[in-house]
Amino acid sequence: MNQLVGERISIATFKAQTTRHRIMGIVNTDDTQIVFSDTPGVLKPNYKLQESMLAFSESALQDADVLLYVTDVVENPEKNMDFLEKVQKMTIPVILLINKIDELGRGNEGAEVRGCENTSASDISRTPVPSQPRTPEQLLSAIVERWHGLLPNAEILPISAKNKFGTDMLLKRIKELLPESPAYFDKDQLTDKPARFFVSEIIREKILLYYDKEIPYAVEVRVERFKETEKVIHINAVIYVERDSQKGIIIGHQGVALKKVSTEARKALEKFFDKPIYLETFVKVDKDWRSSQRELDSFGYNPE
Repeated sequence: MNQLVGERISIATFKAQTTRHRIMGIVNTDDTQIVFSDTPGVLKPNYKLQESMLAFSESALQDADVLLYVTDVVENPEKNMDFLEKVQKMTIPVILLINKIDELGRGNEGAEVRGCENTSASDISRTPVPSQPRTPEQLLSAIVERWHGLLPNAEILPISAKNKFGTDMLLKRIKELLPESPAYFDKDQLTDKPARFFVSEIIREKILLYYDKEIPYAVEVRVERFKETEKVIHINAVIYVERDSQKGIIIGHQGVALKKVSTEARKALEKFFDKPIYLETFVKVDKDWRSSQRELDSFGYNPE
């Protein structure tokens, strides 16, 4: 969505479940307004936060004019079969985007043998090894064929969002498929989210990048103060974690870890708002925030 909108609306990291909310990015031209809605990745929920994330994804099935189903060259489709069955029943146009095709041939051949991953060790010696596609073109052809079997009515478009390959073609196809309608938003509006939302997302992005394992997924950020003047923006943000041990990790020895996150977040915020930022961050423990509906509602995890 960032490439299509032309602005960095959604945070992006190499880790799964980076996106938690449904975020709109709006593209305006002289005769067109396209409203993109970026949703969390599809997953089987293990707690209430993930239930809300899945609800954001499913809500896109109800009000979209065109559905973009984004996968990549290594994803195992079988893990999302429940959601795919809903996509199969869609009556609106579906475009399947196979992203990261620039990574084909870089050790991703294992994606083609996932059907054998349940084979026991004792069976390996007598199980014939299937011949594998070698070139990137052959690998892509096999992936396309697999997805065509799962979503036979979908248009399939290989892309590389990072390298902007296929995104112009995608944008052109979206314009062809959209129905005529009055504009939903003002022509100068870029997103439906307030400034505070992007502050919390940018801080959370830095936590995703600089901490390992469970820490980033146990974190939520709330902006308690956002005061903008002509010359500077003053921001106070609270980083919530679930346990005292996680609080210690976030802060780090003598506060070094938290200072690094705050510094990197401040730099990104200054670029985003094009203005000097004064940022103060604090860390608090809220052991129930991922499983409490009341807490989730207060953080904006309500799809309705």
